[in-house]
Amino acid sequence: MRPDDRHDRRAGQGGIPDGLLVGVLAFLLGMTVLAWTATGLAALFAHGSWPSGVTFARTPLAMRGLIAQPHDIPGAWPDTPPGELSGYGLFWGLFIGQLMILVVLTVFVMGTLARWRAVRARNRERRATAAAEPTMSGTPARGATAYEAHAPVQHEVPAPAQHHGSPSTPHEVAPSAQSHGSAATQHEVPTPRRSPTDPASPLDSATIPLDSTASPAGSPHPAIIPATPAPLFGRERVSGWEKVLVAPRETRQATATRAVRDAEGPALIVTSNPLLWQDTKDARAKLGPTHLYDPTHLCDTPSRLHWSPTTGCEDKDTASRRATALLTPVRPTAKLDQALTDTATTLLRSYLHAAAIDGRTIRHVHRWSQGTQIQDAVRILRTNPKAAPGSAGELEGALTAHPERRDMAQQLTTRALTALSTVNIREACTPNRTDALALDSFVHEAGTLYVVGESIEDPRTNPGAMPLLTALVSSVVERGRHMAERSSAGRLDPPMTLVLDDVAAVAPLPQLPELLATGADRGMPTLALLRSREQGRARWPHDELPVQ
Repeated sequence: MRPDDRHDRRAGQGGIPDGLLVGVLAFLLGMTVLAWTATGLAALFAHGSWPSGVTFARTPLAMRGLIAQPHDIPGAWPDTPPGELSGYGLFWGLFIGQLMILVVLTVFVMGTLARWRAVRARNRERRATAAAEPTMSGTPARGATAYEAHAPVQHEVPAPAQHHGSPSTPHEVAPSAQSHGSAATQHEVPTPRRSPTDPASPLDSATIPLDSTASPAGSPHPAIIPATPAPLFGRERVSGWEKVLVAPRETRQATATRAVRDAEGPALIVTSNPLLWQDTKDARAKLGPTHLYDPTHLCDTPSRLHWSPTTGCEDKDTASRRATALLTPVRPTAKLDQALTDTATTLLRSYLHAAAIDGRTIRHVHRWSQGTQIQDAVRILRTNPKAAPGSAGELEGALTAHPERRDMAQQLTTRALTALSTVNIREACTPNRTDALALDSFVHEAGTLYVVGESIEDPRTNPGAMPLLTALVSSVVERGRHMAERSSAGRLDPPMTLVLDDVAAVAPLPQLPELLATGADRGMPTLALLRSREQGRARWPHDELPVQ
């Protein structure tokens, strides 16, 4: 008989599936354990001791008697004195209670396992999508650096016309340059190249000039021009520089320093590099006051700005935007978790609003975010006349809603404010009167606000002070937008320059896509500097930055 014939015969025979058989046996064993423990616990609660004769081996026969006579507990256990057993009401109550607990635990474990599998599948899909992206777009695969995406390409121009009889294309590589090997090779950041037929862009005028030593007079070798880093999502420029620029740390520092020094009006600078503050603060101090918000003390100075996230949260809309900014670094980006994000935003917005209208400090918000004394926040929102209508009901609804979603949302709020456990950061969130006046007036006085923080690539695990930095930058941007709307021209004059160096790893501003699209029209030209394209897509996965 052939193997496939035996397989077909077995398939035609049928039979009880192994899974069904194991499930039936587990169900019977579970019912036996529940009946045994319910009988013993009922007697223990009723008489204070475990009844004699109530053993696990005798339980199956007792279950048979209980099925026939549910009210006859002594008849189900004939070897046990009736005085040691409880009534049938207590027995069945404990039996049903244990059964309900078992069902709830089973559903919880199944739900947790299903969610874990869904997260793993989604992560695998993201990795596969990232790995399948075409390399011609200049995006390196996950796990590779921006410098390993592809081999560097060099831009070369021919030597002066008097040494060559005919011109050549700007991107042509001379054979003589190749023959020199590594001696004539210059490495650079790999970036997308413009085709020879494309019109010349204004960016070429800002390229580093030709080195006179690279092509001496009479030499047939062409001179090499290092390519400038390419913008992330387009080549639109503001005041002579790109809106979004991908470059290594040294190039970003030079570009940001030049942009800060060229700013004629107020400026907002976000960076993870203290050298940017050190190199530009003296020049900016000649134009107006300079302020530094550095909660992690990266800069060597005793003069630092203090700012509390509860500032201005007497207004419900402001509290909502503040909560969104605080949760931006730690919230999940999947649309499947939108309900969880909304619940966390409601909780944190309510805490900020309650603290602001009652004169509480950020320490109370930190305590409420950890689930301690939340009833104080509910009481404030219910009794304080300054509270927004319906705010107490929204907080109570979020606290009494789906328990699992509430607990996960509480974890998000706790993680967003976890940096407040550090003394330096908690002190940086305790402002005085001069700090409030300085922050409100620096735009009118052509001042400069530096926001310096650590560069964090995975804020969902350990966000540090990133939520606080994001909230402050978002608050300044919103204030600038309101000032522009109230002005007669609909824009800030002089404009407020935003230089956002390493913004994705320092303060992932939720308004960045809007700033890149309409910031220049409102008098807020924005320069965003990133380390890689993948970094930008990871921080703003659902927003498309403007391409022109």
